[in-house]
Amino acid sequence: MAPQHDAPLETLFLPFGGALDWPSGPVLFLRARDGWPLRERAQPGQLICEQSFRPFAAALEASGWTVRDEAQLAADSTRYAVVLVLPPRQREEARALFARALALAAPGGIVVACQHNNEGARSGESDLQQLAGLGGKLTKNHCRVYWTAPLNGQHDAALAARWAALDAPRGILGGRFQSRPGIFAWDRIDPASALLVEQLPADLAGHGADLGAGFGYLSSEVLSRCPNVTGLDLYEAEGRALALAQVNLQALGSKATLRYLWQDVTAGIEGRYDFIVTNPPFHTPARADRPDIGQRFIAVAAQALRPGGRLWLVANRHLPYEQILNESFGEVRVAAERDGFKLIEATRGRSGGRA
Repeated sequence: MAPQHDAPLETLFLPFGGALDWPSGPVLFLRARDGWPLRERAQPGQLICEQSFRPFAAALEASGWTVRDEAQLAADSTRYAVVLVLPPRQREEARALFARALALAAPGGIVVACQHNNEGARSGESDLQQLAGLGGKLTKNHCRVYWTAPLNGQHDAALAARWAALDAPRGILGGRFQSRPGIFAWDRIDPASALLVEQLPADLAGHGADLGAGFGYLSSEVLSRCPNVTGLDLYEAEGRALALAQVNLQALGSKATLRYLWQDVTAGIEGRYDFIVTNPPFHTPARADRPDIGQRFIAVAAQALRPGGRLWLVANRHLPYEQILNESFGEVRVAAERDGFKLIEATRGRSGGRA
């Protein structure tokens, strides 16, 4: 899912060798992505990367970078000469990330951030300036890179404390679920998922999977509505969402065997399932439209289902999924349509493929 031409990543490194010197001390990269600019500037032993999105984390690991999660960084006392940030589009999440970047910077360290102009660059620059002041900025590649002056306690500590709490997990929907800004449909039930749940058959049974489980809404409904489900595997590429799903499903007290898998479904999954439910993503974290992701979810589901197993898939009506569904399943039917969404039930042929 990583773009071949990553303009924010390329622009992030422009100040170094000019306005800024690359440090000899440790460097932290929040929301890190792999690419040639990173490999050209940093050394593997110097750089620590944080990335909760599995495809990006896997690419970093494949290139030899050390990847840590948020909890591991919080438990480590290391402070960094430079903290690089690729802020997300969601503003509360981005502000919390800026506050954490400041807390992780060493005395005299700097925070350097970059965003595409269409992904909130001006807002991000304004927020960092409000929090800690700016040491400089550059624009190129339709992106904006901006950075603090060397940090020596001059930032707004009270504002940083407020912003640090902006993406903390919190109760939503009357406390039924825990969620946090930045994950998909974080503060509501996505209408496509709601449509699937309305049509969910109570006779789903055996061992199933939820592909792209998010904070666990579909899985929680499957466990609540289908008493003969004995096991459910939750696959989710965004680690922040998967951690919430675990909290939300544990609160149900279900007797089914549950597994939480931080995994990129498009890379394939192992297992043989009696049923699969999914509301697959159709864009990357950078919002690029990618219907091929959903098509790959369908192909992977077909491979993972037992003969006679059922797929329940909901998607935007315009997405081109019919061909891969008809090629991969023995029976395909549209179970419901509403508000621009389509719900499809597909059954794997008894021979293991098409009927």
